[in-house]
Order: sequence, then C-alpha cells, then structure tokens
Amino acid sequence: SLTSITIPSSVTSIGGYAFGDCSSLTSVTIPSSVTSIGNDAFYGCDSLTSCTQEVSINGLYFQLDYLASTAAVIPNPSGAGYEGAVTIPETVNQGGKEYSVTSIGEGAFSDCSSLTSVTIPSSVTSIGDRAFFRCSSLTSITIPSSVTSIGSYAFRGCSSLTSITIPSSVTSIGNDAFYGC
Repeated sequence: SLTSITIPSSVTSIGGYAFGDCSSLTSVTIPSSVTSIGNDAFYGCDSLTSCTQEVSINGLYFQLDYLASTAAVIPNPSGAGYEGAVTIPETVNQGGKEYSVTSIGEGAFSDCSSLTSVTIPSSVTSIGDRAFFRCSSLTSITIPSSVTSIGSYAFRGCSSLTSITIPSSVTSIGNDAFYGC
C-alpha cells in the first residue's frame, strides 16, 4: 500500500530490489546525494509514473527521468550563474545509463547575465518558460529544427540578442518570449 516515498539527502545509495513489488507506488524523487541505484530497485512498481533525480554533470544541472531515459536542463540549485559559452550535450551518462537531453527546463539559465552563447543539441524539443530570462549578455543562440515549442518569457530581457532564427518546426511561442530584446 506504499504510494509515495521521501528519500532524505543523507542517503547515498539505493540497494537492489529496495522498493521491489511496491505496486501502488506512483512517484519517487531521488535526491542528488544518491550516486548508485541497485538492479531492479523499482521492480514490479507497476503504478510508478514518475521517477526523477536532479544531478550535476560537467557543470550543468539536469533532472533525469529514469522511466523515460530523458533529461531536462534545470537551474543550478545553488543559484550560481553560467558564464561565457555553454554547450548542452545531446545525451548525458549517469550511473552507466544514458539519458537523452530533450528539454531546457523552466528558468534553466534565468538571470545568467554573463552567459554569451548557447548551443542547443538536436535532441531538444522544448525550451521552457523563462529558460533564458534576462540573459543580458546572450548574443548567440541556435535553435535546432527539433524544437517544437518556446515557452513564455523564454528570451525576455536578452537585450544583447540581435538576431535569432526560429525553425519551422516550432508550433508554439509563449507570451512575451522575446520581449525586451
């Protein structure tokens, strides 16, 4: 009858079959302190629809979705900004498993005033709300043809951005996405 789990940040590993056959378990958020997860840790968790963990990989922060094997770029939890040029990888590897980077999450680079350019891989399909909000030094960004949506305020306040090419694949652009550019 276990439906939810809160794993404290003091936990560094989850053993094999730790939550095996918890058939009513619907979601698990794994803290960044966990560096290893044993085989079949969530075996038989048939109701599990969300199993995520936030991690830092090569200086970028991601939310990994263990069920979908996807990753979203998320804000640096410490609040420190990114500087210069940033290249987002197409895939990230964590614990021997590969995750496809499919989205730039909400506020991922918000207020990174020293960020000058960003390279987004072709695996990304969405740019979230406020993803590059007030990145006032951002001068260069290439949006790949895989992107289908750009969120509200995504590039709001990017006052150094002088040109941007939006691919035909984009079917929705949120409110004020380019306001103040």
